[in-house]
Amino acid sequence: MARFGAAYSSPFVTQRKRQSPEPFEEAFRISDPMDYSCTWSWVESQVSAAIAEWNLCASKRFPTAPRFSSAEQLKREAAYDEALQGVEREAKHVRGDREERRQAQRRITAIFPRFATIALGLQGEAVDLLTGGFLPIGTQFAQWARRFDPELPMADVVQACRNAWTVCGIQPLLGDRMQMSPAIVGYSLLYPYSDNYIDSGRISTKSKLEFSACFRDRLCGLQIEPRNHHERAIWAMVSLIEFEYPRRQFPRVYESLLAIHRAQENSMAQLSRTRSLSESELLRLSCAKGGTSVLTDACLSHGHLNDAEARFAFDWGVLLQLGDDLQDVQEDLQHGSTTLFSRAAAAGVPLDGLVRQLFAFSERIADQVECLPHGDRVLKRLLRMSWRSLILMAVARSYRFFTPAYLAEVESGSSFRFAFLRARHKKLSSRRGLYRVLFENLIQSEDADLGLLPCPETWLKMSRVMQEAQSVPAPARSRA
Repeated sequence: MARFGAAYSSPFVTQRKRQSPEPFEEAFRISDPMDYSCTWSWVESQVSAAIAEWNLCASKRFPTAPRFSSAEQLKREAAYDEALQGVEREAKHVRGDREERRQAQRRITAIFPRFATIALGLQGEAVDLLTGGFLPIGTQFAQWARRFDPELPMADVVQACRNAWTVCGIQPLLGDRMQMSPAIVGYSLLYPYSDNYIDSGRISTKSKLEFSACFRDRLCGLQIEPRNHHERAIWAMVSLIEFEYPRRQFPRVYESLLAIHRAQENSMAQLSRTRSLSESELLRLSCAKGGTSVLTDACLSHGHLNDAEARFAFDWGVLLQLGDDLQDVQEDLQHGSTTLFSRAAAAGVPLDGLVRQLFAFSERIADQVECLPHGDRVLKRLLRMSWRSLILMAVARSYRFFTPAYLAEVESGSSFRFAFLRARHKKLSSRRGLYRVLFENLIQSEDADLGLLPCPETWLKMSRVMQEAQSVPAPARSRA
């Protein structure tokens, strides 16, 4: 397995050689005034553009989608359950000896093509992309994350892996080969370590603000001493990004990281029970948070972006954030987090209109994908389908907030009946559900190729050495 030195000397990393420590003032300099720059004013202008696009979609009808008869839905559900039962049978062998686990993992992988063809309606090339691209990347990521932090909850590994898959989906659209990298690992693991901390209702606002200020200083390149294991892990993730992208050469990477950090800080207003936000404010917060998130994904995928690529990545993030807000409407109502969807639901307004708007918005983003010069038609078609499926699943889970007529209309365009989706989601996401079993299988299967990544077992210690060598000393007041 690769160690720090081996990863540092790999072809992937040596093309981005580390520079000597630079003054803080130079760390974010813009070398070319015509180059794309992720300043906060750019983010605000992009938020305004996304909102204008969103508002246009209010008057648009969702394009005619495929319709599925009850018989077709039942056929797909039967294929779904057949695959599910096969995986559950094989999962019993996951905890056997090494060879037994390896064979079980191969049999689980072999189940997927038939499931994807019948249940999801995918063709051979799309199936190959999932099994030969996204699945191995998920295995690499899961194994690295668990070896770095054996105490990291499986739910957090799954959550972080979803972001890693998003980044790897972006890579071919930017003309790059799909592959895991140190920066992708680092940024994806920042989600469970930092985002969930900010969203937690068990942590005081004061503690969140103190942590957020220290985190911002660390993103700026300051040498901030971590106060606990939580911060040590986060600082180590930032060091993974620095390991791949030296600050002087890749200022856009750190501009985008500071942009998502600022958007996260601003979004804490959505958790406040004392402040009432307007619909426009809620939309701006969601657009900024989602847009800067995938913008950073794209920067970490490619190092730099042109303006068209940056705008596309931002809009993709807005779409995913609005989809998440719809998916989480029930939880947001319970926890007092206000979004466009939870506010409408709390007021007793059916979500039919907002979801029609979201479907239309997703089609607009999918049309943008088609215009990108890179990425083949298989990936672009798969992305369009995945975005639509995200919305359909969210509607199925939040069915109480829709009119019966609209539910019937949307359900006819789903490969599965909504009651079936709700039942299987509960089974898949339970404490011992299939998602957990599958990721345990990925972690315990044969060793993935981690040759492009630093050694997870020693990275926490090595990142401290890196930080001291590259960081700008923090002024005393930064820890006041």
